Amino acid sequence: MKKKLFCNPDPKALMDVAVGTQKADMVVSNCRILNVYTGEIMDDHSIYIKDKWIACVSRDEKNRTGSDTKVIDAKGMIVIPGLIEGHTHLANYFCSREFLPYAMAGGTTCIVTETLEAYTVGGLKGVIDFIDSYQDQPVKVFSTAPVMISTSKNTSRIPEDELENLLKRDDVLGLGEVYWQSMFQDLENILPLINQALFLGKTVEGHSAGASDGKLAAYVGSGVSSCHEPINMDQALERLRMGLCVMAREGGVRKDLEAISKIKDQGVDLRRMVLVTDSVSPEFLIKKGTLEYVVQKAIDLGFNPVDAVRMVTLNVAEHFGIDHMVGGIAPGRFADLCIIPDIKKIKPSWVISNGIVIARDGKCLISAREHEYSEKSLNSINLKKIFTKDDFKILAPVGTKKINVRIIEKITMLVTKEKIMSMKVFDGQILGDVEKDIIKIAAIDRVKASNRCFTGLITGVGMKKGAIAASASWDTRDIIVLGANEADMALAVNRIMDLKGGSVVCANGIVLADLPMPILGIMSDLSMEQIARKTEQVNKAAKELGTIFEDPILSLVTMTSAAIPFLRICEEGLVNLKDGKTLGLFIS
Repeated sequence: MKKKLFCNPDPKALMDVAVGTQKADMVVSNCRILNVYTGEIMDDHSIYIKDKWIACVSRDEKNRTGSDTKVIDAKGMIVIPGLIEGHTHLANYFCSREFLPYAMAGGTTCIVTETLEAYTVGGLKGVIDFIDSYQDQPVKVFSTAPVMISTSKNTSRIPEDELENLLKRDDVLGLGEVYWQSMFQDLENILPLINQALFLGKTVEGHSAGASDGKLAAYVGSGVSSCHEPINMDQALERLRMGLCVMAREGGVRKDLEAISKIKDQGVDLRRMVLVTDSVSPEFLIKKGTLEYVVQKAIDLGFNPVDAVRMVTLNVAEHFGIDHMVGGIAPGRFADLCIIPDIKKIKPSWVISNGIVIARDGKCLISAREHEYSEKSLNSINLKKIFTKDDFKILAPVGTKKINVRIIEKITMLVTKEKIMSMKVFDGQILGDVEKDIIKIAAIDRVKASNRCFTGLITGVGMKKGAIAASASWDTRDIIVLGANEADMALAVNRIMDLKGGSVVCANGIVLADLPMPILGIMSDLSMEQIARKTEQVNKAAKELGTIFEDPILSLVTMTSAAIPFLRICEEGLVNLKDGKTLGLFIS
């Protein structure tokens, strides 16, 4: 399906440049071009550009240049297509103004992002506000529409009319990732959304972690066409064999590329393999960059450089049906180019996007457009009261002295399971026990006026004192807080209200560190350097409270996720992801 927003309104100008009756605006001369369509490296070629588009790729000049033509002498360097990020989450940490310069400097000229985080807390207006923040930028940013799968039943599926509103946009390429287990638990509601996307000619992005054989086949049969969840070669190969576009992750949360890289030795066709970040942290961006780092790692792991470049150019474009405009160096495509010193060294000397030089030698030359978010997006924390320690009491059934309690047990930084413990009742309450590594965890609805709150227990965190809280919880609109002290839990939640969103660490009645995130309560308006510094301070402060995980805030915000096994929490209670059922705290 053609995207009208991105179509060339004057293709005849390109045709005139190609035949030499009009002059090019820019020419990249004396270059070696990686032709991703054929796999060739074509020596001694020139790329002629008119406005935003490539007019011609040729060895002879044929009167295509004039006195006003900008000439870039590549001096024998390699030119590859601009890099395309096929799966990420940009409604995370930073705003467009801060993220895009890092992406542009590394050679990324096209991005496809998920939007579920923005929809969860901001609804249709919030997600449109977010999508619009990435439009009219120096690079192209596309989105996928949120299917809205959550641990909370209060977080509604996206209505079909709202989904159609989004899917009809030229900058929305498909339906965002559909969690396979959640889909099977709610086929009646999710299959119509998938069919709606397919009917409009859009893709349906997948999330099949843990699925295999018949279950995976059934999932693929629903219409899903990609998966970014394989963590090893066997899982990647199984998905390729079922016709999926397989996205290997290497980013701020998951780092699966090395384990998957063995697939290069299997003699299979890799044209349906894609490299993605699946989101990056501020620290990752500053220290490593973004997609250029991932491609370089793939090459260093032994992937054929041509295959590696295809995985972030043509393969991505073909998957999303936008290869008529991006993904390769050919007439009629956008002039999105990276000039690199060597096919094995993805370090752009020049980056060109839409026919404009946007970066040189790792330095971005063009600022991203500043977006003015709506008042609603900047005031998404809708808490109607000041929280106190009493809000986090766990009241036991009347008359009980001892009771079996369902506790969340941390297995890794992200994975949890259910643990049943017999706990004593003190003055009608269930208390945490720091000595036994049992502390409280609570989820508070920050959007609905009721501010529904559920408090449970968690073990395996290691926290000895204080509390940490965050408003950017995954897949819900909850503030998530855990702590060894109810008063500090209340302080952390109230501080988030003051900040209009963010992350907070406190102890003994004092805020130790915080990161404000006032944009939908999930993104900061600070500079990237400030965000990185404050994120480091927050995580450091959390570790000083005894938290054992490398990234305490990530460990916290994923506690509400509908995608990571096995026992999660939301404002309604505990949730068993195996069957999607909401569970109570007590077991009779």
